[in-house]
Order: sequence, then structure tokens, then C-alpha cells
Amino acid sequence: MQKLKKENYTITYNVYGSGTPLVLIHGFPLSGKLWDKVIPDLSKKYKVIVPDLPGIGESTFSTEEFSIDDLAKCIADVLQAEGEPKAIIAGHSMGGYTALAFAELFEEMVMGIALVHSSATADTEEKREQRRKTIALIEKGGKEPFIRQMIPNLFAAEDYLKEEQKLITERSLLTENKTLTVFYNAMINRLDRTHILKNKAFPVMWVLGKQDNIADYKIVIQQSTLADVNFVYTYDQCGHMSMVENPQRLVVDLNSFADYCI
Repeated sequence: MQKLKKENYTITYNVYGSGTPLVLIHGFPLSGKLWDKVIPDLSKKYKVIVPDLPGIGESTFSTEEFSIDDLAKCIADVLQAEGEPKAIIAGHSMGGYTALAFAELFEEMVMGIALVHSSATADTEEKREQRRKTIALIEKGGKEPFIRQMIPNLFAAEDYLKEEQKLITERSLLTENKTLTVFYNAMINRLDRTHILKNKAFPVMWVLGKQDNIADYKIVIQQSTLADVNFVYTYDQCGHMSMVENPQRLVVDLNSFADYCI
């Protein structure tokens, strides 16, 4: 494990394999372990860089707020520390928001971005209000019931891959209340970045689950034609967690996309 210390945060990350760098950014409220099932095969061809975002695991932050743009800057710092001027950036859910912010702030470092169950739009006001209510619940001590209800909803069915759900739930419960609320506020305040897709030259990969309860298939599919070059992969019998629900296919699809980016 590598550790990078900056003024307002410390980020830890693991590096697997060698070659063209491929960064895998986890979503909320997960960790870099989210990608464990795809790392071995991907690292046969690429230098796979897997961070724990600040507030997760041994990664920390010392400020009261940490925006999606701040998370993107962390990724840039990691690549700089690794001596990598360019990379393919793959982000799951909130990690996808981070990938888009990275593409806007550090376009010269982007070979391509993969949005894995994510979206380029900002939250609707209804979604913002839902997040505010969740923040209030967490602050009142409701973290555990929130996490235990949330994790099964990430899968295609509540009774699907129960052991995986249990493991991810237990890992997520280790996340501190402050981190959960900071991440939710970061998502509430994030920008609409559909213009990034329209105005930038890099290719974009989309992974969509037909049973995704978070990144709605019918909404996200409408964004998948915005970039000049789109790789669109739809997964049947898959919710928000293809790297757990169908890791073998995700490896194949990420390989195809990464080979194009190179």
C-alpha cells in the first residue's frame, strides 16, 4: 500500500501490474476493495491504481468539507506521485462523478473515462432533499440502519449474492459518520458535467445495469450518445454493482475500452 500525504488529506492506494495506468475509483460508501474481483485480470495488461478516497480506510481528510473536485485533485496527485502523465480513469457511481470532475480539471491527463453505473448530470432537487434527510438520519445516529438498507438496494435483487452483500455492508459500516455526510454533501453540490462529454475529445465508456436502482438505466442511456466516441455496455440481471455481480464481463469490457484508449 502506498501513502501520499498532503496538507489537508492523506490518501492510500494500491498498485497492481504494469503498463498503461488504469485508475479504479470506488463509489459511496465503499472502498477500493470494491474492485477486488476485477483487479487480478486487469493487472495482467495494465498498471491498475486503486485508491481509497479520503475518509475511507486509512485515507483521511482534515477539513470540514471535501468536494467532488477535491476528490478529483486527489487522483491527480496520486498519478503525479506515480510519475504518470496520463491515465484511463474508471469510476463507479460517486467515483464516476469524480472521474468527470477529473476530466474537466485535468483534461491533458485523460486517455479515456469509464462511467460505471454513474451519471454526468447533477442531482435533481428531489434527490438533494433525499440526501439531506439521510444526512440528518446519520447525524442522529442512524448510520447502521441506513447502511444495512442501502447495500441490498445496490444489487439486482435483495436476495442476490447475499454473502457479498454482507461483506460489503460490514466494510461500509467502518466508515465514519463524518465521512458519510461529507460525501453526501459533495454529491449534493456537484455540478452538471454533461458539457464535458460534448466538448472533450477523449472516449467514454458506459456500464449500465438493467436493474440499477441508483443510476437509472432509462435516464443514463440518454447521456450515452453525448461524447464523440461512446462504448455502451448494458448488463441484464445486474444492478449497481457489475464488478461484483458480473466481474468477468466487466473485465472484458474494460479491456476492450482500454485497448481503444491506448
